[in-house]
Amino acid sequence: MKNSQQIKDEIKHFILETSYTSEDLLTNETQIFTQGILDSLGFMSLVSFLDEKYSISIKDTDLVETNFESINAIGDFVTRKLNLNYQPVCAE
Repeated sequence: MKNSQQIKDEIKHFILETSYTSEDLLTNETQIFTQGILDSLGFMSLVSFLDEKYSISIKDTDLVETNFESINAIGDFVTRKLNLNYQPVCAE
């Protein structure tokens, strides 16, 4: 399983590519919606990316600002979802 920093790096890369934002303007703490880096269409692309990349189910109740306000928040959200979905392989 990927660690939290790897996930944040992948999310940052996705946001940089889809928003055409300069890397020096985007830190892990940047408020991506407040700063206008992503809009509603960008948000939908982000949700699709997270669903496909990490095979997580994002519910309507997950779509709150605190889960998506920054790369750190998104990375922490994804890590929590992955930990909830983790199913250890049982030895028989």
